[in-house]
Amino acid sequence: MAGTTPSNGSPGVPGTPRVLRAMNDRAALDLLAAHGPLTRTRIGELTGLSKPTTSQLLSRLESAGLVRTTGRQSGRPGPNAVLYEIDPAVGHVAALSADPTGITALVADVTGREVGRQRIEAAAVAEDIRHRTAQLVVEAVDGALAKAGLGHHDLRATVIGTPGAIDPHDGRLRYAPHLPGWHSRTLRAELAEVLGTPVTIENDVNLAAIAEQYEGAAQDNDNFVLAWLDEGVGAAIVLGGVLLRGATGGAGEIGYMPVPGAPLLRGGPEATPDAYRGGFESLVSGAVVRERAGGRPLDEALADPVMRDELAGHIATGLAAVVAVVDPELVVLSGQVAKSGGEELLLRVEEEMTGLALPRPLLRISELDGDPILTGALRTALTQARDTLFDTA
Repeated sequence: MAGTTPSNGSPGVPGTPRVLRAMNDRAALDLLAAHGPLTRTRIGELTGLSKPTTSQLLSRLESAGLVRTTGRQSGRPGPNAVLYEIDPAVGHVAALSADPTGITALVADVTGREVGRQRIEAAAVAEDIRHRTAQLVVEAVDGALAKAGLGHHDLRATVIGTPGAIDPHDGRLRYAPHLPGWHSRTLRAELAEVLGTPVTIENDVNLAAIAEQYEGAAQDNDNFVLAWLDEGVGAAIVLGGVLLRGATGGAGEIGYMPVPGAPLLRGGPEATPDAYRGGFESLVSGAVVRERAGGRPLDEALADPVMRDELAGHIATGLAAVVAVVDPELVVLSGQVAKSGGEELLLRVEEEMTGLALPRPLLRISELDGDPILTGALRTALTQARDTLFDTA
């Protein structure tokens, strides 16, 4: 009969007992990942499942090695209820952040708890870096694994954040002439083979935006722009909850954007890093701010009202161009330049944008602690690993 759903237990047919069980399993595992240890009663309340169904679910997940008991809940009337949590030993992930001076790697268990970290210093422009990039990544990952007493076989996913963007058509890193060692089309495959885990290489600013969505200023915002103001300058654009990448992976490369007061940036595949001087980045990057402040640190430079006001004008000009095209409800300013300027810089940017014939998005400064690129890489790696580990179908 048309419109009926087969109930033959086929794993790919919606509505079958097997699929429904897998959906319930995933819902419970996601709750445990988000909230930590929970009682059977609480899991039932959050999922809407009956007590018998919840009990069967937890028994099934315990047998699969995904969930374990972790003591009892006390402080309430009646018998102490058993607490359940995801077994952290079920799998681990690696998150890395690559920059012009080195690579930082951290390893975390599937719950997101960090268990090891390693920093490898290596100038990206060194003569031999082109041939040593994969080796350096592995060295950083191995160092983090060693501190946790783990090996490659424990990893389920690896995500690396790097300036520039991976072209989806040929796998080549674009818009990053200062990182020559990362331009190999086969780098991702080489790393996956050596590490024994799927490897994703992602734009660092995109990862910072994911961190803001997960635990920062962009929580509950489906339309926002993250403006990254640091040694490099870029943006991540999220529209309708979807990260905008562009045809070549280069959406958001606002450092190259033409703006008044800066020369047009010109270059090509064979251009040297020094050729890439111009555009928005030449007005607002950390190096430029320090240079104009006579070499003073960013905090000192931006404590000067004159320097701060000049920078705010440049930032507002660049943001106005982005807002005119994208119309976000929120713009988050992140990176060391933004954080050094703080709320006073934010207020001056808001004042510069007041009265423009443009939509007025909310402006916020990122308040994330630590490295947002690593945080975004970790969240991406955890999502990938959980999609595999938590699939009980």
